[in-house]
Amino acid sequence: MQMEAQPSHPITTPLLVEDEKNRNSSSLSTPSLELDNSLVEQVALTVPVTDDPNLPVVTFRMWVLGILSCILLSFVNQFFGYRREPITFTSASAQIAVVPLGHLMASTITDRVFFKGTPLEFTLNPGPFNVKEHVLITIFANSGAGSVLAVHIVNTVKIFYRKNMTFFVSLLVVITSQVLGFGWAGMFRRYLVEPASMWWPHNLVQVSLFRALHEKEERLKGGVTRNQFFIIASICSFAYYILPGYFFPMLTSLSLLCWIFPNSVTAHQLGSGFHGLGVGVVGLDWSTISSYLGSPLASPWFATANVAVGFVIVTYIISPTAYWLNIYNAKTFPIFSDGLFTSSGDKYNISSIIDSKFNLNAEAYERNGPLYLSTFFTVTYGIGFATLSATIVHVLLFHGRDIWQLSKSALKERRMDVHTRLMSKYKQVPEWWFVCILLTSIGATIFACEYYNDQLQLPWWGVLLGCAVSIFFTLPIGIIAATTNQTLGLNIITEYIIGYLYPGRPIANICFKVYGHISMTQAITFLQDLKLGHYMKIPPRTLFMAQVVGTFIAAVVYLGTAWWLIDSVHDICNVDLLPPNSPWTCPSDHVFYDASVIWGLIGPRRIFGELGTYSAVNWFFLAGALAPLIAWLAHKAFPNHQWIHLINMPILIGATRDMPPATVVNFTSWLIVGFISGFIIYRYQRVWWQRHNYVLSGALDVGLAFMGVLLYLCLGSENITLRWWGSGIRENDCHLASCPTAKGVVVKGCPVF
Repeated sequence: MQMEAQPSHPITTPLLVEDEKNRNSSSLSTPSLELDNSLVEQVALTVPVTDDPNLPVVTFRMWVLGILSCILLSFVNQFFGYRREPITFTSASAQIAVVPLGHLMASTITDRVFFKGTPLEFTLNPGPFNVKEHVLITIFANSGAGSVLAVHIVNTVKIFYRKNMTFFVSLLVVITSQVLGFGWAGMFRRYLVEPASMWWPHNLVQVSLFRALHEKEERLKGGVTRNQFFIIASICSFAYYILPGYFFPMLTSLSLLCWIFPNSVTAHQLGSGFHGLGVGVVGLDWSTISSYLGSPLASPWFATANVAVGFVIVTYIISPTAYWLNIYNAKTFPIFSDGLFTSSGDKYNISSIIDSKFNLNAEAYERNGPLYLSTFFTVTYGIGFATLSATIVHVLLFHGRDIWQLSKSALKERRMDVHTRLMSKYKQVPEWWFVCILLTSIGATIFACEYYNDQLQLPWWGVLLGCAVSIFFTLPIGIIAATTNQTLGLNIITEYIIGYLYPGRPIANICFKVYGHISMTQAITFLQDLKLGHYMKIPPRTLFMAQVVGTFIAAVVYLGTAWWLIDSVHDICNVDLLPPNSPWTCPSDHVFYDASVIWGLIGPRRIFGELGTYSAVNWFFLAGALAPLIAWLAHKAFPNHQWIHLINMPILIGATRDMPPATVVNFTSWLIVGFISGFIIYRYQRVWWQRHNYVLSGALDVGLAFMGVLLYLCLGSENITLRWWGSGIRENDCHLASCPTAKGVVVKGCPVF
């Protein structure tokens, strides 16, 4: 069945080309049928439907360029991850950079065949550099482009708590937490990779780049090829980033209200992009736009619309209402902050409530009084509760029957699109490969936690419980990620569970979070790469090999880079001691540390339980569970109302899951670009969108990456700064936004009400 574009309306959800009467049902499982193209229009417009199984894949240049890409991306992502606005270097950077190198190696390395006629026969140069080699190199790069959350444990222990953690123990935690995800990925391949409806939108960016870089395309009169467009856009991105990256940093957040009312606390609270509600704020910097939410050009419009609604509800309705009604003495604290406070609004002295064994000193905590959070920080935790319950209920209501049917069926009994049919000729990865890796990593994790319990605190049963939580949520969250390009997290629920079961131990809490949360997110990353290989027809066993090797390399390089920076950069992450406008403020690590205090050291019982101030926040669990039910009933009651089909409650409710450390300006800028790309251009310039949208996304990443590294090497490493009013982000971005407005509360630099 050939896909046809439908320009009369924008694609708001993955458009399944089938009988309109059947659109209410998922296509995870259907009777046996072979299709000539994908059911999803975006996939049909982007992914090629041909395959050449004779192309050499595992080559010398693939190993060299793949490992080099993995090492470099791991280094720069960890290096720039400590910045105030962290720059995330995606695999698109390496995807582009290796092309001339691949062609150079193909033209210069000897094509001599060694050990000809024997089982050991090989050659360093099997012919022209081809797209399948390129895909495998990109899989290596993806390993380096993904985050290694376990490094936050090292940062938290060594920087914030100033305790000892050896490199060997750190390496064990990093590697085992990364590798655990292979097990879950292997278990859920048949649900999240093979079905056509699991389309993984972000992969289309990379597929578009592969086609632009390898397919010969004739230039239309008066136009440019996709390859030429990519080069032009990359150069523009490279040249532009020198403005927000060095000459004019205020472009990262332009706050109109603060300029109009420079002495008004309320105006600053409303207008600040970093410390307030960001009314009228915009960021003209691609790192601001894509640093936390990823590329808005890769997000389907229906997912962007859900994020927009959820963001508006949380940021402009719930949070300001709670603040100005002074719920939980909200006016005593900043309106937007990830800080930890006393009842008087002072910074909480965490070191005073830790005993010699690195546990909570309950008597000291009683003397100091309860810990308080800002309004927005409290609301985001409640949103995290609601997102978790909404995800479970949503998947059960909208996908439960199809998951059950798929569990009972074999591959030949399911709908098979052209990509699944072409991949069926290759040897699949046996299940026992994944099982062996899974059991080995669980065993190594238990050994690390038991033998080095003085450093990790987590008991053996905590490891098994973390694995159970991870495996339970991988499928529902994977379905959301595969269809919306939004990956929900388990960080809050894992902190909540271990915080109740094993309170007073901050490192045990964050270790449990890493094993319960990061192994799930790693599984999602592996599954996304498996789908990329599925689209590009990479032999599954070869792809598996690249994922395993890349994961180990990335783990070592991420940890080594962090270890070096901790020892090299004086007072890294310590905002109070760093010089003004220092880039080494580590926003993500601050949030990770705060979470270890809230959930691990003090514990949810003393904050969100019967002994805590914020016990009412638990009602968000119920609200989250009811929200998908309401959407499902509306879906059934009004099947002909298209806009109801757009509602995805887990995405809508969890829109602000990255705030903090993400700020309002990250969201407002992301939503503007997402609206222009996903709605306006897709609706009115469908041909341009098809040819250039995903290519533009990759070009913006590449230009930013190269200029970011160049600025640091040439200027940042030598502390060469430019001082003028446009470079002072902290001083000019609404410095009164963090002031309390409660009567009598005194904070340095703030007016007293």
